[in-house]
Amino acid sequence: MATAGTPAGAPAGPSAGGTGAGGGDAGAAPLAVELRGITKRFPGVVANKDIELRVRRGEVHAIVGENGAGKSTLMKTLYGEHRPDEGQILLDGREVSFRSPADAIAAGIGMVHQHFMLADYFTVLENVVLGSEPTRGGRLDRATARRRITEISERYGLGLRPDDLVEDLGVGDRQRVEIAKVLYRNARTLILDEPTAVLVPQEVDELFGNLAELKREGLTVIFISHKLDEVRKVADAITVIRRGTTVGTADPRTTTARQLAEMMVGTELPSPEIRTSTVRETPVLQLREVTVAAPTGRPPVDDVTLTVREGEVVGIAGVEGNGQAELVDAVMGLRPLATGTVRLGGDDITAWSTRARREAGLGFIPEDRHRQGMLLDAPLWENRILGHQTRPPAVKGPFIDRRAARADTARIMRDYDVRAPGPDTLAVALSGGNQQKLIVGREMSARPRLLLAAHPTRGVDVGAQGAIWRLLEEARAEGMGILLVSADLDELIGLSDTLHVMLRGRLVATLDPSAVTPEELGGYMTGAQTAAGAA
Repeated sequence: MATAGTPAGAPAGPSAGGTGAGGGDAGAAPLAVELRGITKRFPGVVANKDIELRVRRGEVHAIVGENGAGKSTLMKTLYGEHRPDEGQILLDGREVSFRSPADAIAAGIGMVHQHFMLADYFTVLENVVLGSEPTRGGRLDRATARRRITEISERYGLGLRPDDLVEDLGVGDRQRVEIAKVLYRNARTLILDEPTAVLVPQEVDELFGNLAELKREGLTVIFISHKLDEVRKVADAITVIRRGTTVGTADPRTTTARQLAEMMVGTELPSPEIRTSTVRETPVLQLREVTVAAPTGRPPVDDVTLTVREGEVVGIAGVEGNGQAELVDAVMGLRPLATGTVRLGGDDITAWSTRARREAGLGFIPEDRHRQGMLLDAPLWENRILGHQTRPPAVKGPFIDRRAARADTARIMRDYDVRAPGPDTLAVALSGGNQQKLIVGREMSARPRLLLAAHPTRGVDVGAQGAIWRLLEEARAEGMGILLVSADLDELIGLSDTLHVMLRGRLVATLDPSAVTPEELGGYMTGAQTAAGAA
């Protein structure tokens, strides 16, 4: 059985059984979670092999690893979604065996998944209480539910409105609903999968303050993240997993992000830095006074004018839910315009269908890969041709060319390091990061004139993140125009030639990426700072 110790040459740190404060075992808090020799196999894949993990009560314990390393599988096993083929799970020193997530929830474990488990047509209140409904007289006690949800939202700064429909929420608010669901059920051990992926720096600080409060109350947090600087800031201990097994542990007080990256993937931490301008004069995208109307209230996109030129990355920064997603949808033809025009190159495409825009050279990396980018129950080769089914290698004459599509899918898997048994593997079997790499490979392979890149590195490890950044930089150098929307402020600042801030549906500031800091950018995004100076 593997021991979760620090490997030779790795930075010194506590063992997996170390105290939450990084000290020795003497006087340490008892173990809240202990995994011994966990192995989980799927057809053709060993997802976890002899995993060791020890998490003490009242600590924030980070788990880091590259895409496909087995982090999510391990947490789903702890949460009762999978049953281990080998090994033991212990909670508070007692061995348990979960048949379903309901068993894990009853035992005090809650999980916020990277991909949300929400019903779009239900309200926030209905999603939070689903399965744990308070009743009065045999009916849902909405007053009690609303009072409890409001209390949780205010205490932890989630900013939720119980009567909002989930389908109307942005990605950030959807994640906050998931966190509220866990807190509503009084979980004592919380598993958070990429909880800061959609937050600006100020919101990250608030979340970390909330985690400190959870710790003070004796709760335990298992924190999965690809943001290594954040992991070092918030975690009491770090366990590193590589290719399905435990590599070692690290003390966040003495371990650098670079050292963690090397433990995870064997490479240094990448940096999104563009050093030379490749911007040309020719516009590839022109938006003029674009407005997207809403059934009621203010429009999600209000009088937006911007230009993307050949060889230019134009970044859009904004807190989730301020119109970025609707703007991308409008350019793709997924939402009709109330007013304004969209031009691709020399063509007015305002009235064109999404298919026509695709065929004219519009690439699309969607914000939510499950809702807009993939068919989870379809094989990888079908996902490879999704959105490109009218052009080679997808077609031969009037028919789908399955052989060519499979062959090109295999090429993308090799070139973009998509880890799966083969092109016939169902997309649902892949980790989130590997799904993202397949989408990036699909879109980049089409060599579009304009690439709409919405959160292109969300949910990928540092190695894949660096590879995607390099691909975007190379495409930019070859003349591709890129409209980049991201919640990663370092990514926006490092990759953009021009940087706009979107707030309440409008572009409120245009900033120089070489001069602005993430903290200043966060101030513009929240409205605390304006283009004229501090608010």
